[in-house]
Amino acid sequence: MIEYTFLETPTQREITRLTELYRHAGWWTDDADNPSLVAGIVAGSHCFLVARQAVTIVAMGRAISDRISDAYIQDVTVDPAFRGRGIGSRMVTELVVRLEADGIGWIGLIAERKTHPFYRPLGFSPMADSVPMLKTL
Repeated sequence: MIEYTFLETPTQREITRLTELYRHAGWWTDDADNPSLVAGIVAGSHCFLVARQAVTIVAMGRAISDRISDAYIQDVTVDPAFRGRGIGSRMVTELVVRLEADGIGWIGLIAERKTHPFYRPLGFSPMADSVPMLKTL
């Protein structure tokens, strides 16, 4: 059975597992191991959701926001061994419910690596005349 909970202060074991999930998603490499960075990401998020099977975190997702009107969902990923079970969809749904309960009326995200079809049934659609941009160094 999968349990969904919001994480506020991760333990060292949870930080290690979150780092593994960032790696599984291809967002981090081994040289990105920085426990204080992970703790800061969790603490600085509007909310940080995890899915657990027993004590093992199998998925994560978070929202960042101004805590008044706008929010972005990001870092949604599921351990490859647990994909295809509806966990990712439930993660996004739980994040949206939480944001709406917190009074956030505008919820966006950037779908990476051709994942946009995943988000459509969850109520997300492309923003007309918009292009995601990233500052390069």
